[in-house]
Amino acid sequence: MSKSSPHSVIPPSSSAAAEFTLEERRSLLVVAHQSILSAFHDKPLREDEFSAHLSQPRGVFTTLYLRGDLRGCVGYIMPVLPLHRAVFETARAAAFEDSRFMQVTEPEAKELEISLSVLSPLFPIRPEDVEIGRHGLVASMGPFRGLLLPQVAVECGWDRQTFLEQTCRKAGLPSDSWRNAAKFEAFTAEVFGDVDVAT
Repeated sequence: MSKSSPHSVIPPSSSAAAEFTLEERRSLLVVAHQSILSAFHDKPLREDEFSAHLSQPRGVFTTLYLRGDLRGCVGYIMPVLPLHRAVFETARAAAFEDSRFMQVTEPEAKELEISLSVLSPLFPIRPEDVEIGRHGLVASMGPFRGLLLPQVAVECGWDRQTFLEQTCRKAGLPSDSWRNAAKFEAFTAEVFGDVDVAT
């Protein structure tokens, strides 16, 4: 199963109606932190502690920050695993497999702040129907495929055309491929992080 590293900006909190309760958000973030910390001590994830909701297959991206700077981001586009397991695997991959960064050290792991972007199922979308701030995009053509999360366009100040162009470039396609050859699928994301569950 392949993982993707889609972006390098800090995602904002989701403003849409929340699917996940505060307790569910906390549980998933605990999984993310423990997955990284447990790598240093080879502790397995307990599979019997999660609700049916958190065990549904979902796509998710896990983003790590260290003192406000991006430290890793890896995710699954497709719902290939139960959500809690997908969070476990993407958090660990973001810490140790994101090729843009050195592996997270144990002292760093204790300082990480984590944000999760839980994805909706993909659905086909026409370029003219893309809404900035609501839709994430997957562009594909032949073997080429690239993804950008909804918050990327907002953080970068892109309009619809720029978002389409940048998603094509992410896929390794010419930026104007959105006008003809590229296929687009969209998704929404519920984004939350440590700052959202702090008491």
